[in-house]
Amino acid sequence: MDSQTSQPSPASPSPHTFQVDLRGLVDLLSHHLYSSPKVYLRELLQNAVDAITARRAEQPDAPATVRLHAEDGTLRVEDSGIGLTESDVHSLLATIGRSSKRDDGLESARSDFLGQFGIGLLACFVVAERIRVVSRSARTPDAAPVEWTAADDGSYTVRTLPHSARPEPGTTVHLVARAGAGEWLSAERVRSLARGFGALLPYDVRVGEEPIADLPAPWDRSYPSPATRRVALARHCHDLFGFTPLDSIDLDVPLAGIRGVAYVLPSAVSPAQRASHWVHLKGMLLTERAEQLLPDWAFFVRCVLDTDSLRPTASRESLYEDETLAAVREALGERIRSWLTGLAAGDPERLAAFLSVHHLGVKSLARHDPEMLRTMLPWLPFETTDGRLSLEEFAQRHPVVHFTRTVEEYRQVAPIASAQGVGVVNGGYTYDSELVEALPSVRPGTVVSELDADTVTAHLDGVDPAEELALSPFLAAARARLDPLGCDVVLRSFHPLSVPALHLDDRAARHEQARADAEEQADDLWAGILGSLRGSAPRARLVLNHLNPLIRRISSLDEPDLIGTATESLYGQALLMAQRPLRPADSALLNRAFIGLLEWATHTDPGKDDRR
Repeated sequence: MDSQTSQPSPASPSPHTFQVDLRGLVDLLSHHLYSSPKVYLRELLQNAVDAITARRAEQPDAPATVRLHAEDGTLRVEDSGIGLTESDVHSLLATIGRSSKRDDGLESARSDFLGQFGIGLLACFVVAERIRVVSRSARTPDAAPVEWTAADDGSYTVRTLPHSARPEPGTTVHLVARAGAGEWLSAERVRSLARGFGALLPYDVRVGEEPIADLPAPWDRSYPSPATRRVALARHCHDLFGFTPLDSIDLDVPLAGIRGVAYVLPSAVSPAQRASHWVHLKGMLLTERAEQLLPDWAFFVRCVLDTDSLRPTASRESLYEDETLAAVREALGERIRSWLTGLAAGDPERLAAFLSVHHLGVKSLARHDPEMLRTMLPWLPFETTDGRLSLEEFAQRHPVVHFTRTVEEYRQVAPIASAQGVGVVNGGYTYDSELVEALPSVRPGTVVSELDADTVTAHLDGVDPAEELALSPFLAAARARLDPLGCDVVLRSFHPLSVPALHLDDRAARHEQARADAEEQADDLWAGILGSLRGSAPRARLVLNHLNPLIRRISSLDEPDLIGTATESLYGQALLMAQRPLRPADSALLNRAFIGLLEWATHTDPGKDDRR
């Protein structure tokens, strides 16, 4: 066996310890992690509450008090919590990222604590240049109180104090404001922040002698009657969100540890607008801007709730997107859905008031929820040729439920279809066409059909063949004038008589027209490509009403130019009546037709060559 000369292994490099620039870290916290310096007070309250929670886990009868005293640019926060020993101070307060919630066998009970990241005390440096902590441990009663003093340059000192400096277990935090930050430590600001963050905290928290907690929460209190409760919650909503709600919805999800209320907005909002909700974590306000708490369709409510199951992000100003939040979102959505179905079953007046404002949100939900569509079908309003009706009522009146996909298409055909007895639903608004198409799934036997130009034309009465043959020169002149615009001319008889002409097209015709317009403006290569895409799509059509007196007079003209000008005028008027957006070519046609008619009207001798 060949032997090999062993080579000496290189010496292992000596480990080094990360050096932390505390001022740079504080700048990072204040500009990138926390949205406002006000979070410093939340972190102080959080540490105090967690310390009390830790002590009560071992001593259930221990006092549970937090006291805040602010004056002259200083703040003192005292708690009756678990306290710290000298070794705790070195291990926890001077080690960034270290949290007591991970030590002392408490890892399995972390859900009882508010803070879990070990960086909370650093938030105080956002407003303070110096932090002094005096603490005495409840776990080690004989240990002397310890004082930890830190400056924003990263230096700190630790010393023990006589027992008289802190006779009882607990911790006191002293802050001295940094230059320009004194206002954050003023008594008025501290009181306001403490009320905002700690109104639902379960312990005795006071600013001076003034309690800040407002317990039980408004949704958990007892009231003499449902009406009294509704009034109280409406007042709470107005104080919190600034509006008086249409109604309130209890959000009680015991399995997720959630209690709260959703307030229904009194006015419509855009579905794209991100709703902001108030979320408390174990009584402490986490955020006033939780956006991902509810399903997107529930944009018509604002929520305030308390939870012990959702995870905060490191900044503790938003929620961590995980499976728990997804499950809570679904459960809260189910509570709102149940409220809607309850209104439909027992309080139609309140439901009608709600739908008059927020039908869009319910339609959004009903698209994907057949049970909700079935429940809301008698209530959801739609624009139809019979007026504003529910789909259920409309389907009872018409054997075939015709609908259009755009508002423009509906406006084209609504007056004519109504006069011909054809029922049409305007599906051009958000979600409406999808709901109409879903109608047979919840109302078996219902026939739903998209209305197109051919269907409308088929419902119009034809003209006697002999009369139409006699008018062939007129129709030829009219068709020749509109052919460059991609529009045909047909003659029909229909009501109402007051409508001289009807412009009909559909999506296929508009696509073909758009392709033709692009082909005209394109270079040779691109025009050839677009030309190869030319299909057999139907063209738009101008339907002239043979029963209308104006059409009868125009059809009796024998001047091709005048017929063409009159046809252009009818075409433009039909576009305007349908409220269709005008293309540049359409606008030019309207101007040309208007001037042409004025010229014809102001010349008495039509035989002169200069009449136009």
